[in-house]
Amino acid sequence: MTNEKFREMTTNSGKLVLAGKDAKSNEALIAQIGPDEDVFHTAKPGSPFVNIKEKSNTKDRKEAAIFCAKHSQDWRDNKQDVIVHHFKGKDIYKHKLMKLGTFGIKKKKIIKIKREWVQKP
Repeated sequence: MTNEKFREMTTNSGKLVLAGKDAKSNEALIAQIGPDEDVFHTAKPGSPFVNIKEKSNTKDRKEAAIFCAKHSQDWRDNKQDVIVHHFKGKDIYKHKLMKLGTFGIKKKKIIKIKREWVQKP
C-alpha cells in the first residue's frame, strides 16, 4: 500500500503504519481509516494523524505513538516528553466549520511519550 501522500513505517511485528504529511494528507488519511483501526495525534496541534492498518498489539501502538510524536511540531520545538492521544476511527468527527486537517475526537486514551523513546535511533 505504498502511497506518496503519506509517511510510512512498519512496526517490529510487521504492521503497516501511515502518517499524514500536512493538512491535506491528514484529510486523506482520516478518510481511509476503518472504524476499529487505531489512530494517534499529539495533544498539541501540529502533528500528523497516524494510523495502524492492521489489528495491533500494545507494542505496535507504542511504536506508532512514538512515530506520531517524532513527526510533531511539539517534539520539533521542545525536544521534551510529548502527550499523544490514541483513539479509534469511529471516535473521529468533523464539522463543516473545522478547517482543513482538523478533526474532533469523541473519546481517547492519553499516552506520554518519553523524550528518550523518541531519541532512540
